[in-house]
Amino acid sequence: MRTITIKPKAITHNLNQVKKLAPQSKVLAMVKSNAYGHGVAAVLPALHQADGIGVATLTEALEARQLGWDKTIGLVEGAFTADEWQQAIEHDISCVIHHTPQLHWALDNVPPADSATRVVWLKYNTGMNRLGFNAEGVMSAAKQLHEAGYQLILTTHFANADNRDHPLNARQIQRFTDVLTLLRETVSAEVKGSLCNSAGTVNFSEYHYDWVRPGIILYGSSPVIDKSAQELDLQPAMDFSAQIIALQTVNANDAIGYGSRWIAQQDTRTALVSVGYGDGYPRVVSNDAYVSVIDADNTDSTQSYPCAVIGRVAMDMIVIDVSKIPKELPLLNRKVILWGEAPHVDEIASHANTISYELLCRLSIRPARTQA
Repeated sequence: MRTITIKPKAITHNLNQVKKLAPQSKVLAMVKSNAYGHGVAAVLPALHQADGIGVATLTEALEARQLGWDKTIGLVEGAFTADEWQQAIEHDISCVIHHTPQLHWALDNVPPADSATRVVWLKYNTGMNRLGFNAEGVMSAAKQLHEAGYQLILTTHFANADNRDHPLNARQIQRFTDVLTLLRETVSAEVKGSLCNSAGTVNFSEYHYDWVRPGIILYGSSPVIDKSAQELDLQPAMDFSAQIIALQTVNANDAIGYGSRWIAQQDTRTALVSVGYGDGYPRVVSNDAYVSVIDADNTDSTQSYPCAVIGRVAMDMIVIDVSKIPKELPLLNRKVILWGEAPHVDEIASHANTISYELLCRLSIRPARTQA
């Protein structure tokens, strides 16, 4: 059985780690893309101590409202149409404004004074070169929005915050700081600032400003290149597991799987595990990828056996090398951890030449979902 187990207590723990890193800032917790694959319904209760949540689409925002989230919701790409802007007003959703059409919608349809949509996140392009106004455009938009009665949060997005020493970080920080200072001097002293994502929250403590916007860190993955999740005292919020469904011994010089790319150097005990890329496990992983076979009926056991993934990952199954597991241990139907405490999803992502975000977000609907 393929199972995804979500751990709300781990998410709350990770949120508290963020709050320790940025004690003077409010927290906009990112739950876009179905809470990074963890499921919004499972995650929201664990984030009740956050000051707000961030989503990418209006559909995600409305889902959060339907689930009972009554605090700030930030629509981080803003409304896509004038109709969506109106819906944002109706549901008290705060929007990013990052280009001229959105600015016009906001100026042409100003929400009531008590509406959360009166708070806008004004996006400044400091070097990411995706969304946002340039410095001149930000100043012009800010003045118009302020005169129309909006409260402003200047925001931007790092391109390289995971690498503290990347030279663009300093330029982005300086550009942001200069414009925020100018806005506070010439438009309103009440303009707020939001610069840091997960990696920025870890790497740039002196620039947390009024709001931080953690994402992947909430789910237990490291957002930076030089510190592991364990070093940051993060707890994985998901266990992805399956079970052994068949056993066999492969003779020396025989191959396994599609393409016959893995060839046994000696007689090898193998196990077939009921999971594949149809469930979201990456099809291409390096020879260092492994799973943990649990020596108990539950995943809380400290005894487990790392077993290499061998042969090509298929849609519905993988093959693992169980040669090092004691022969007296019954293996059929035994639980196998694909990622969780060990291996960590960050490890599997590195073996697949990608990032944990992608693995978590592309999990399919086939695995059963449960909570710890």
